[in-house]
Amino acid sequence: MNRICELFSIKYPVIQGGMVWCSGWKLASAVSNCGGLGLIGSGSMHPETLEEHIRKTQAATDKSFGVNVPLLYPETERIMEIIVRLGVKIVFTSAGSPKKWTGWLKEKGITVVHVVSSSLFAEKSEAAGVDAIVAEGFEAGGHNGREETTTLTLIPSVRKATSLPLLAAGGIGSGLEMLAAMVLGADGVQIGSRFAISEESSAHQAFKQYILKLGEGGTKLALKKLAPVRLVKNAFFEQVDEAEKRGATAEELIRLLGKGRAKRGIFEGDLENGELEIGQVSAAIQEILPVKTIMDNLISEYQSAVTEISENGRFKF
Repeated sequence: MNRICELFSIKYPVIQGGMVWCSGWKLASAVSNCGGLGLIGSGSMHPETLEEHIRKTQAATDKSFGVNVPLLYPETERIMEIIVRLGVKIVFTSAGSPKKWTGWLKEKGITVVHVVSSSLFAEKSEAAGVDAIVAEGFEAGGHNGREETTTLTLIPSVRKATSLPLLAAGGIGSGLEMLAAMVLGADGVQIGSRFAISEESSAHQAFKQYILKLGEGGTKLALKKLAPVRLVKNAFFEQVDEAEKRGATAEELIRLLGKGRAKRGIFEGDLENGELEIGQVSAAIQEILPVKTIMDNLISEYQSAVTEISENGRFKF
């Protein structure tokens, strides 16, 4: 049996990314009900809001689901307390060191997965006691690694560094890309952007429609002096880009970023002044689809490719 499926008690080794302003209970429960693992994105939620989304997810599915916790956000202690109190069994941590929370969560019977951008951090995560690792290439949307290592390069490197169950993330939105990641050594995939532009995503409709118009090169990694993040090239990005080119300090960038910029863009639909986060694979997203269709397409594409290779010897020379 696939190690990811066994670890999470799911049908397919497909995990939905816990994206800010996109990953509420509707998206998480829909992915879980279709055989993957849905994640609630706690990074954009006050603790009370997270509690509401956990309860709604529990009511909407009897399948496995989890919560993604970016460790750089405030109120982490309250978030962890809610997760334990409500009986959530899977936690994905990111944007911080896994040392502080992994042991505490595992003592509570929770499966812990940490997101990394290098083989070095994969080794540190294994030493911290995590159950699995997400290796995320810099093609991914949202917060990213400063090293700018691509998924194609990262997965084999991390596979050599750890024997833990491994998920590939960044630039994956189809069954073919899923197969490529698993050939490179991943046990499964974590997919963000494709699910961000689904019917069940809580992102604003204007944001979703805007992403459909993006082409290749429509995003760029920015804000490296703060926490690197992949942004859509809109008016706000141009302000950031200009500031970084003239050597703005971290303090200046913090002032420019302000508060609630991602909410303004992704959740409220301010396409010019909001912070719009999405991965490079967005250039291949052509329509807003329900989660069931997305999952069906992923699995059918994956299985068709495997069949073609095995029957036709497509990779033989």
